[in-house]
Amino acid sequence: MLVPILLFFFCLRARAGLSPHFLQQPADLVVLLGDEARLPCALGAYSGLVQWTKDGLALGGERDLPGWSRYWISGNAVIGQHDLHIRPVELEDQASYECQATQAGLRSRPAQLHVLVPPEAPQVLGGPSVSLVAGVPANLTCRSHGDARPIPELLWFRDGVQLDGATFYQTLLKDGTTGSVESILSLTPSSHDDGATLVCRARSQALPAGKDTAITLSLQYPPVVTLSAEPQTVQEGEKVSFLCQAMAQPPVTGYRWAKGGFPVLGARGPMLEVVADASFLTAPVSCEVSNAVGSANRSTALDVQFGPILQAKPEPLSVDTGEDASFTCAWRGNPLPRVTWTRRGDAKVLGSGPTLRLPSVGLEDSGDYVCRAEPGLSGLGGGAAEARLIVNAPPVVTALHSAPAFLRGPARLQCLVFASPAPEAVVWSWDEGFLAKGSQGRFLVETFPAPEGRGGQGPGLISVLHISGTQESDFSRGFNCSARNRLGEGGTLVSLGRRDLLPTVQIVAGVTSAAMTLLMVITGVVLCCWRHSKSSFPKQKNLVRIPGSSHGSSSQDPEEEETGSSKDRGPIVHTDHSDIVLDEARPLETKDPTNGYYKVRGVSVSLSLGEAPGGGLFLPPPTPLEPLGTTPFYDFSPHLGMPPPCRLYRAQAGYLTTPHPRAFNSYIKPTSFGPPDPALRTPPFPHAAFPIPSHARLQTHV
Repeated sequence: MLVPILLFFFCLRARAGLSPHFLQQPADLVVLLGDEARLPCALGAYSGLVQWTKDGLALGGERDLPGWSRYWISGNAVIGQHDLHIRPVELEDQASYECQATQAGLRSRPAQLHVLVPPEAPQVLGGPSVSLVAGVPANLTCRSHGDARPIPELLWFRDGVQLDGATFYQTLLKDGTTGSVESILSLTPSSHDDGATLVCRARSQALPAGKDTAITLSLQYPPVVTLSAEPQTVQEGEKVSFLCQAMAQPPVTGYRWAKGGFPVLGARGPMLEVVADASFLTAPVSCEVSNAVGSANRSTALDVQFGPILQAKPEPLSVDTGEDASFTCAWRGNPLPRVTWTRRGDAKVLGSGPTLRLPSVGLEDSGDYVCRAEPGLSGLGGGAAEARLIVNAPPVVTALHSAPAFLRGPARLQCLVFASPAPEAVVWSWDEGFLAKGSQGRFLVETFPAPEGRGGQGPGLISVLHISGTQESDFSRGFNCSARNRLGEGGTLVSLGRRDLLPTVQIVAGVTSAAMTLLMVITGVVLCCWRHSKSSFPKQKNLVRIPGSSHGSSSQDPEEEETGSSKDRGPIVHTDHSDIVLDEARPLETKDPTNGYYKVRGVSVSLSLGEAPGGGLFLPPPTPLEPLGTTPFYDFSPHLGMPPPCRLYRAQAGYLTTPHPRAFNSYIKPTSFGPPDPALRTPPFPHAAFPIPSHARLQTHV
């Protein structure tokens, strides 16, 4: 029983394998407009009716498909071949198609037919020859019309090379279909683009090779200028010819020449001749050419050879010690000059080039630095420039020579201070105290600018310490002169030298000699007055001068003598003679006689050596401005409280003196003793400081 049952099932299965089925079904198809479309369909184990549908609409069961002139079914129906053909394909044929076996109830999968429409040849606006202006940005538009499917792309080519920078636009119609597409190419043409050919290509899936439209560019451009000089390298003073050439569309209408931006008057054509100088190296010559479209210019600079010219001097520097210093000096020349650095007074080359660097400078680096350039090949130009380096350091204090002083007399100590920056103050100090300026007891400090500063150490100062009435301790101790600035302090010790008085024997001999000379003068005057008293001249007051004096009269007039105190003048002697003249070199001085007396004035000659408050001698220092050999004059009356001035006149044979009955009993300290004397020399008249007794004036009255 089992075997028959199995045979039955195998028979049923074999019978089922012979049921109708699709051997081939249609697939999506893309076809160009106007071409033929073929959709395949094959059935197995089926011999019934087969039909095609388009978008669900039955086309019919006949092989020639009546009503559809461009449609038919081909193939051997016995073997089940039922292919759908469409020729020529039109846009309306784009649809979804199915193959159906109606009696067997079979339907194939839907097949989509796509109809491609190739694009038409594009159009370039303004073509086939487009006129542009060189240098002016422009847009080229390529446009494609028609219902191309799919939408084509527009490409730009030049010499077979695709151009970038195009912008694509698409225009839609009201029904949503594409009306047109266009591509805009932006470019800035140049004169080299004149006559160039550009191609716009419309390409799509329907037409992979695309369709081209070519245009030719016609350019208008301003002049393209070429400027040359002959010769290009010249010596200063030689002639140079410039030639300006230009290509332009439209043609050139004019030329203009300029140098360094300033027009060259009288230059109009394409050539220019000039005489070269150094300015042509930095002020180029330019030629401007114009036409109807625009203008263009070109410039060129000459290679002019000339000697060095100073452009920037080195600037003075002030740096602290230990810091770096740098000088810069700029020279201009062609060829470039060689620049060297030296120090004034020294031929050693410290460096070359426009910059001199001095690392970690010290006081020894102070001074003037010279930047020098040698003359050029023509022997012209060159020279030197210098700048000072000031090194800031603590003050440098040096003791200056000070003349020895007498005990209880005046003294002066000096020190020289150089400092940069300038010192805050110069201070003198000793055992009892210190003093920076002004006076304190016996001491007075004055500060003066130095006559000339040392190179690089800033301005100098001379500080003077005046001592009135020296004491024993002044000669045995030191006086410290110190100065301070922001960088430190410096100082030096200054000592006072001592000068002793002359031996007593020399003093006595001098006094005796002076007394005898004075006695002889008095005797001569008395005898002369007695002789003239007997003459018959009208009574007048006469001034008597003594030979040997370099001044014929005292500092007071006769009227002042008469009005003065009789206590100061002494007894008055009158004479009846009016022709008493002891000095023939001077005319007679007469006064109107009112009392019948003649006054004879004597010589007032003395060396005033008063006692200072300390008991010593006081004598002002010699004036350094007084030339050697000049008769010195010393006026001590402000210090001695005397009405008439006391004068000392130096004669050929010595000093003429007269006794003076009064001693000095007062001393007035001066506020200033005059400018300092930094020179290392002694006073012009050292003997003026010797002690000489004071004498009274001689007033002779007859």
